[in-house]
Amino acid sequence: MTTAAQKQAQRNRGTIFVEDGEVLSVQAFPGEQFVMRIRVPKCAAAATPGSFVHVRCDETLPMRRPLSIMRANDDWIEILYKTHGHGLELLARKAPGETVSSMGPIGQPFKPSPERPNTLLIGGGVGIPPMVFVADWMRKDAHEWTPLAILGSEIPFPFDLVPSTLETPWLEKSTNRTMPLLESWGVPTRLATLSGFDGCFAGYVTDLADRWLTTLSDTELARTEVLACGPTPMLKAVADLAARYKLPCQVSLEEYMACAVGGCAGCAVRIATPEGDAMKRVCVDGPVFDAATVVWQ
Repeated sequence: MTTAAQKQAQRNRGTIFVEDGEVLSVQAFPGEQFVMRIRVPKCAAAATPGSFVHVRCDETLPMRRPLSIMRANDDWIEILYKTHGHGLELLARKAPGETVSSMGPIGQPFKPSPERPNTLLIGGGVGIPPMVFVADWMRKDAHEWTPLAILGSEIPFPFDLVPSTLETPWLEKSTNRTMPLLESWGVPTRLATLSGFDGCFAGYVTDLADRWLTTLSDTELARTEVLACGPTPMLKAVADLAARYKLPCQVSLEEYMACAVGGCAGCAVRIATPEGDAMKRVCVDGPVFDAATVVWQ
């Protein structure tokens, strides 16, 4: 009899590609953070907001690392990572022209609801990339979306902070720093931190999101949805905030992974289902889940 794992493998057949990608560029930012662009045409063509790649950081390391895709365009993808651990330190040493083995795209993506076009994108730390990908997808989509991005970090942001020209009348004018890329796409974006960065909101991303949500009418709330990625405590707080406003919320979970294709089940989390709680694999059953179904530990 075909097992659930075999069915999953069959469903993923032909959708995950192993490619030796050429490093096109590497940008370094404070806090040992890097944005790498890799030429992987098959992965780039199939990537969706919320999917990730399993990257071999160096030829000397057999274990790969899961990294969220921040952008996918033409034949390349971009990934953002912080050098946490020996593997990512080696990846950070790669230079344009070198080769990186990539396996992807992997995972279930965000699925924004057209009935709720006012999309609140919340990203914390290395959870920022999927939110950028969602915004990029929305600006290219035929549907009329109106995203608002709130990004948080306690180390320097992995981009230059620039004053925004896009108005956010629900917030004091002094809180006006933004991400240049999102600004160029016309996506209102504000930054939150407890580290005192100039022009950023002093508090958590959920505090800043709450500030915006309190200004919305019932009609506007009925057109609003929350998408989020970041550390687990932040995601739980976002889920609680969305529940308080009775908003649908999708979260992309972060877990350590070994195989990243559903075989080892090392990334399993507890998810509520109609049949009761079940262990679901973040790599292939997620990483995106309905926040209301996550059994937060």
